[in-house]
Amino acid sequence: MTASQSSLAEVHLAALYEVSSVLGDSLDYQQTMTSVLKVLHDKAKLRHAMLTLLDDEKESLVIDNLHAPGNVESSQTNNIRYRNGEGVLGTVMRHGQPVVLSKVSNDVRFADKLALYELDKPFIAVPVTKGKSGVLGVLAAQPESSDTHLLADFTRFMEMTANLVARNVELAKGVEAKQDNLQQERDRLRRKVRNNYSLDNMVGHSQAMRRVFEQIRLVSKWDSTVLVRGESGTGKELIANAIHYNSPRATGPFVKLNCAALPDNLLESELFGHEKGAFTGAMKQRKGRFEMADGGTLFLDEVGEISAAFQAKLLRVLQEGEFERVGGTQTLTVDVRIIAATNRNLEEEVRQERFREDLYYRLNVMPIYPAPLRERVEDVPELTSFLVEKIGNQQKRKLTVTDGAIRKMMNYEWPGNVRQLENMLERASIMSESGEIDQDLILLDEFGGDLLTTRGATPQTDLEDPNLNDRERVIAALEQAGWVQAKAARLLNMTPRQIAYRIQTMNIRMRQL
Repeated sequence: MTASQSSLAEVHLAALYEVSSVLGDSLDYQQTMTSVLKVLHDKAKLRHAMLTLLDDEKESLVIDNLHAPGNVESSQTNNIRYRNGEGVLGTVMRHGQPVVLSKVSNDVRFADKLALYELDKPFIAVPVTKGKSGVLGVLAAQPESSDTHLLADFTRFMEMTANLVARNVELAKGVEAKQDNLQQERDRLRRKVRNNYSLDNMVGHSQAMRRVFEQIRLVSKWDSTVLVRGESGTGKELIANAIHYNSPRATGPFVKLNCAALPDNLLESELFGHEKGAFTGAMKQRKGRFEMADGGTLFLDEVGEISAAFQAKLLRVLQEGEFERVGGTQTLTVDVRIIAATNRNLEEEVRQERFREDLYYRLNVMPIYPAPLRERVEDVPELTSFLVEKIGNQQKRKLTVTDGAIRKMMNYEWPGNVRQLENMLERASIMSESGEIDQDLILLDEFGGDLLTTRGATPQTDLEDPNLNDRERVIAALEQAGWVQAKAARLLNMTPRQIAYRIQTMNIRMRQL
């Protein structure tokens, strides 16, 4: 070994150690590769080190990283590609073997698309390979020395460096692929969720529901606090979802918390988080729901159940957007849109001094009142159709509901509202082997015990009452027959054709059940 070779070996050994240290120091791939090429340029006597990698189609090489200080702008490398077999780099890509030029100008294959390299000096390009993955890319550089006796040493060093780099390249490609898959899955789920909670998919055409839909559409555009007020089972959480997923915050988190489910001490920790050691069992720092919802929406269900002591703490966050974790002193600031829900009469709670008046006004910026099901029974058929399809999909079979079952459900108070309707339909579907839900399976009185009461039936009109005119008599018969023409005809001792004629000539509007 000559003195120059011995000296170069020491330089390369030190540079190789530094390369391995750089590769192990950071998880930032681009930063790591930039540092590796800088080591080659500054410490290993290899100028303008360049790393090219195969594109997604594995048809050409693209410049992944380049160390050319002051010579080339990064924007210049964006569209530069080396096709399979093109130039020295393309040759290395095709054959997977190093190419060593003793003098750049002597080889017609050399394609210096960046005009970086000196024509009277050597050039080395080695493949970056990893196991079954084959050629991942090409590492290239120009030795400072024109001594041909040192080319083998430079090549050996670059091959060792390429082997070290290959693992990082493979890991980076794997991470990038996983990130792309996760992003695509996230976007797909976001589209699915937004579609599920779009206003077009919300069921109900009654005037009460159309008013709610319009309020959702208007309030979704802004960050105003919303208070959803209504009986249990009227869809308060569904409204909160619709507001969030139709708002500019739809890409942010949607965090929910049932305030009635936790005592004050746990509620504070759940909402604001806690520091390590703040209380027994606090083994590590934990973020609260407000931090989790930063940039998105926080849904506080059953907000009327929180104690007076905790109301003051909640009020501060709503007013200032600031809080401290339990056991902490650092003040945290968050950007959160609040949607609250309650089935309590908050005005009465304020009068009884059980709910803070200032918190009430802070929450009640935009109130939305979903109507109970008994006040919009005209939506029962559509709701039933939607829920039966949903239950059928879960049970992987087709379910149907008879007209008699629909009529029976429309003559019921539904104290448990839509939630009760869904539970009752699921129960009926379980009891139906054929998949048909008839009125015998609509067990309203049994579903919920004595708390349930059927809607007050309209007193039957005496069809023989001489004070009734013909039109009133036909309408009374239709009402008693559930608007079934054939049954009404029997009550009036008519044929179906006769009653149909009277309905038409008397301009009687048939009710659709």
